[in-house]
Amino acid sequence: MTFDDRAIDWLADLLADAARAEIMPRFRRLGEGDVRQKTSAADLVTEADVNAERLIAARLRERYASAMIVGEEAWSDNPALLAGLGDAELAFVIDPVDGTFNFASGVPLFGVMLGVVVKGETVAGIIHDPIGKDWLIGAKGAGSHIRHAHGALEKVKVAEPVPISEMTGAVSWQYLKEPERSRLARNQTKALSQFGYRCAAHEYRLLASGHAHFVVYNKLMPWDHLAGVLIHQEAGGYAARIDGDAYLPSHVDGGLLVAPDKQSWDELRRELWAE
Repeated sequence: MTFDDRAIDWLADLLADAARAEIMPRFRRLGEGDVRQKTSAADLVTEADVNAERLIAARLRERYASAMIVGEEAWSDNPALLAGLGDAELAFVIDPVDGTFNFASGVPLFGVMLGVVVKGETVAGIIHDPIGKDWLIGAKGAGSHIRHAHGALEKVKVAEPVPISEMTGAVSWQYLKEPERSRLARNQTKALSQFGYRCAAHEYRLLASGHAHFVVYNKLMPWDHLAGVLIHQEAGGYAARIDGDAYLPSHVDGGLLVAPDKQSWDELRRELWAE
């Protein structure tokens, strides 16, 4: 079965099904053996991540038997799963619980993310908020919307461009090496204020709905960014890798700067990396 944007509601409902069945019953109820470290004490996986991803992947395989399916937790067990994402005829990229550290800590800032890739291009992105029971949805060429629990659609738009001194943003400096780490941490003070949710799902929501201006990410795993970047772009925003190249599904490095428009991107690139 091929993908078209009429399937977006089905996909959105699938993410909500996984949240109801596997994520929310475990929120603030995780047992001692339900949380494990992956690479560090800040990089966790829970039974909610694993089981939600299995449910989503199984349903996708039933409907799209020939599609490539890449889930964060499956990739952790088999990194070879990413090979071919940039060339796949149809691929679905799943982050079953984005913001796992928050989820495991009992903090209600986490989401379920899904990106749809067709022949190397992200064509749709969905971010589901299991707490708010709504969705942020973008489709290539069709804009981005919040789909509320009661069914209404609300169009979203990125913030109006302003000078960096009036911007609110986030710099994910914890994944940077020195001296760039200290340079960006210092230069972020040129902005009006900052946020740090430890959850790309909610950070992209903040940006796409016009409540903040920029983010800088260094770690570029596709399940963290494909949906959010597409949604942000369809809301009128601009994103590119730090060297100015376009961000593609096949990229896992090179950093990412997300801004309201190209002019803002240029100013942020200049000011944040200034010596």
